[in-house]
Amino acid sequence: MTAKRPWRGSIFCLFGIAAAGGCGDLGDLRDLVEGEATYVIAGGRWLDVHTGTLVENEGITIHDGRIISIGPPPDTADFTITVNVEREDTILPGFFDLHAHYAVDLFGEGRVDETAAYPELFLANGVTTTFPAGEMDPVRMRELRLAIESGDRRGPRILNSGPYFGSWRRGWDDDAMTADSIRREVDHWASLGAAGFKAKGIRPEHLSPLIEQAHEHGLTVTAHLDSGFGNSVNPRGAILMGIDRVEHFLGGDMMPADRTAYASLQEFDDFEGDALRDIIDLYVSHGVNFDATLSIYGYWGPHDPEMTEYWTDELRFLTPYMREIVEARPLRPVNESFAKMSPIKWRTLKAFYDGGGRDLITLGTDHPSWGQYWSPFAVHRELLALARAGVPPADVFRIATLNSARAMGLEAELGSIEEGKIADLVILRGNPLEDVRAARDVRFVFARGRLHSPDELLARTEGRIGPTDASEESAWRPGRRR
Repeated sequence: MTAKRPWRGSIFCLFGIAAAGGCGDLGDLRDLVEGEATYVIAGGRWLDVHTGTLVENEGITIHDGRIISIGPPPDTADFTITVNVEREDTILPGFFDLHAHYAVDLFGEGRVDETAAYPELFLANGVTTTFPAGEMDPVRMRELRLAIESGDRRGPRILNSGPYFGSWRRGWDDDAMTADSIRREVDHWASLGAAGFKAKGIRPEHLSPLIEQAHEHGLTVTAHLDSGFGNSVNPRGAILMGIDRVEHFLGGDMMPADRTAYASLQEFDDFEGDALRDIIDLYVSHGVNFDATLSIYGYWGPHDPEMTEYWTDELRFLTPYMREIVEARPLRPVNESFAKMSPIKWRTLKAFYDGGGRDLITLGTDHPSWGQYWSPFAVHRELLALARAGVPPADVFRIATLNSARAMGLEAELGSIEEGKIADLVILRGNPLEDVRAARDVRFVFARGRLHSPDELLARTEGRIGPTDASEESAWRPGRRR
């Protein structure tokens, strides 16, 4: 803007109240004042995730990407946009997804990172920070992060994870990898801005140097581990190595090394025994985070309408060509192993919560979609799964915000609504402490202090996922290119 002039007003079209200067498109208004405006969110209630209580909102003032005051707004800005919300609306910190797969597998021939629509879809669902937990094309994902950081793309904060460490990486050779080669790789990806690393299918002799070298850079390591069977790593051993976060399985004596973790978990029934209690105590005493990924098992098990229902037409984000292919496919068969594990995982998660692990649980979705149930919408299914497992709603949202920020060392900047923190906020219709599904009804999202309309983001991404015709299929079939 070439000239500065005092201007105060309200967003008119989107909130139904009068605005100085009339009514305009949110994008036009935002671009007009971006960088100079101060936003004031007025009305509603905001969630204090530290105490789990809703606070009547007298004003949340945002400038230069940060929350500068909470309470009656200071009258110091030349350009102020007042965002008036309804009394029953709720303001939350932006959500984290620490197992946010951008990867999709549309043809059953290997995963491909989806970057055309996913960034906007994550934002539209209130997810303002993502950790991809293993990237298929880490160079492409780094480019996406940089484009979002520069403002060229709209999307959540991406905490790049780099490539998988372990057999899940294409081309990984256990025999060729050494401690020194792993350390060099960590140094390389750290120099390119990786925020942490993910191991899957890793041997003990490779996991230890990965953890040690990541910590040299102040970065975290998470892992999908096993039982110790077949030279895999049991989470208990990884905790003693110093790992920061464990996914899916608690481990320990719950999962003896004479069989796989999957085989043990689906038969586990001793919820009052020492094996479960001892491994929970180990996590708590070492401060290791647990990313339970409860909802992923529901996609593969028997149909559960409450967990797998669509509240919006997710297939509309496919290209017309790809949608026709997906809709012609038969229903996926039930995975009996996952069907058995799902209720067991819910009970072990609640035992972890009750056993002192409340502040160590993080939110991760882990859904590399096959053309249904897109990963950006999965955060809401995970929130519901946590609540159905018995976690109180206030702590469900603590897990999705403050806990996950702490797990990545970002609690000083993110994860709660506090003066001085980055303005990552989600404005919802309704009260999510009464029903966590209220979080699906997102009115607006602030990401790094910039205002976004979910309706606008969703409209921009319709018809963008997948090939547009047969000539483009090869890019979505990496298995054919090996």
